[in-house]
Amino acid sequence: MDKLSSGNNATVMNSSIDRWSFNEWGSYQHLDSEELKLLVPAILGVLSILGLACNLTAMGILVSNAHKGKLSLINSLIFNLMFADGLVLAFTVPFRAAAYSKASWTLGWTVCKTADWFLQSCMAAKSFTVAVMAEACYRYVSNPNKQVSIRLGWILVVLLFTWLSACSVTVPQWLFSTLRREWRGLVCALVVPPEAREFMSVYVKAYPLGVFCAPLSVALLFFWKAYGRCQRRSSKTQNLRTQIRSRKLTLMLFSLTVAMAILWLPQWVVWVWESHLADKESEGTQPLISSPPLLLSLSAQLLTFSLSLVNPLIILSLSDEFREGYRGLWRRLTLRKQLPPKQKSGPHNPTTLQSPRPRPETAGQPRGDRGLCSSANHGPGREAQPQPEQSGEGGRESDGASLKDGIVLPDVEQFWHERESGSLTNENDPVPWEHQSKEGEK
Repeated sequence: MDKLSSGNNATVMNSSIDRWSFNEWGSYQHLDSEELKLLVPAILGVLSILGLACNLTAMGILVSNAHKGKLSLINSLIFNLMFADGLVLAFTVPFRAAAYSKASWTLGWTVCKTADWFLQSCMAAKSFTVAVMAEACYRYVSNPNKQVSIRLGWILVVLLFTWLSACSVTVPQWLFSTLRREWRGLVCALVVPPEAREFMSVYVKAYPLGVFCAPLSVALLFFWKAYGRCQRRSSKTQNLRTQIRSRKLTLMLFSLTVAMAILWLPQWVVWVWESHLADKESEGTQPLISSPPLLLSLSAQLLTFSLSLVNPLIILSLSDEFREGYRGLWRRLTLRKQLPPKQKSGPHNPTTLQSPRPRPETAGQPRGDRGLCSSANHGPGREAQPQPEQSGEGGRESDGASLKDGIVLPDVEQFWHERESGSLTNENDPVPWEHQSKEGEK
């Protein structure tokens, strides 16, 4: 650590003799151009905001489906993939944008120690998740009609093992990351002491194979076999629908794997390039090639971060289940902000007064008694609740409710008056059976 206090170029050149380190760009490259200092952080900020929105939407749909009883291993692995993307966009991209905007490292020793290790752990967890997801997809496609009950405890064990493996293989990134003072100021770089030089020489060659090549190769192999299973046609309609659903699932997960392989590959090219230069410098030989171009390194890192935005977009565009969940989530969010519509007038919500009919118990009383009874029933603090008659009077319930207004139409009043006084003729009598029954009694 005594060499951190020296800032001349001679000390920096001599430090490569007893210390194995990356080239002058280090893990975090500092930009000299003012345009790039503004452009690169702006791009990273847009990727972070859009990516977080998409990943949170996809995670919300998965949680909603899990509450509905649609818990499965594949959906849990997709959730884990979205979770890792969200961690990268929330905790790694902002620090990387801040580092690019400064001429030297100003984020402190702790961030330098953990930032690159955290990024590599999340990327390794995504790679391992894709491999496990491919194997689960192949099992599902092989026998889609088989009802497999997955316990939540078993899913948590798989996810925990994935993250422990990812954090373990990236421990050297945390162990050897440190601050180093150079002619332009502090630089966060990977510096390896002489006693760990042989281990690191093997690690930088085995790490890309174990984190990038092996998991994605296994995933592509399983997806190829699963797609071959989906191509077999079935004569039954139910099995045909299941095969179509399995084919769409395989296509979506295969697209995730291909996107990861393409967008992550440039970063591994830069990794191998820098590790080769560092290995040559540690041996004291002059490397035949120079450092990776700045634009190549920046493009590789931007493509790696853009993968966290591409993954949820692929899922939301290729999965029918996610599209339906997204529409349902959007409807719930928009309908809460809208006021309930006003009720329109119709047969069930009339706006005009209906013709009132008298209460059944007042039909045989004189007009004066009915008026007293009506006024008593509609007094303050009492509701008029008309009772239906025994036979044939069930349809008068809605008419009796209009008595609350205290309005009686003239034609209705005349009808009941003529009926009670007996002045109706047989031709105009609407209820002749009542008079016939009275005459029979006489």
